[in-house]
Amino acid sequence: MPTYSSTNPPLALFPGDIGFSFSNESPAGGTAGAQFALPSPAGFPDQGRTVRWQTIFASAPTSVSLSLQAAMSDVDSEYSTVDTSTAPAGEARTVTNVRASFLRIKCNSASGGSGYTAKLLA
Repeated sequence: MPTYSSTNPPLALFPGDIGFSFSNESPAGGTAGAQFALPSPAGFPDQGRTVRWQTIFASAPTSVSLSLQAAMSDVDSEYSTVDTSTAPAGEARTVTNVRASFLRIKCNSASGGSGYTAKLLA
């Protein structure tokens, strides 16, 4: 699902799960990838999480800007950026104390390259 869609409930990422927001795609700037729900275990309300995310490119772009976005409700306008990657070679990043119910990765801009993969480990 390369663009934002709320027609089906999003998949859930439990601790240790990996989700692909983009999987070998060529998204245009402004395209949001698949979103994932972050279930809250009973007895642990409002706990911050450590989220790891990684960008990989089959062919390196000339320039790229991808953002990790979080929201409390799965509504496109409620997502806000918590981290950004601009490394055309790809990279792995870690964000601590993320308090959200949903995560996604958004392609803000991209020039060249192909096979964009962006994955989450919550």
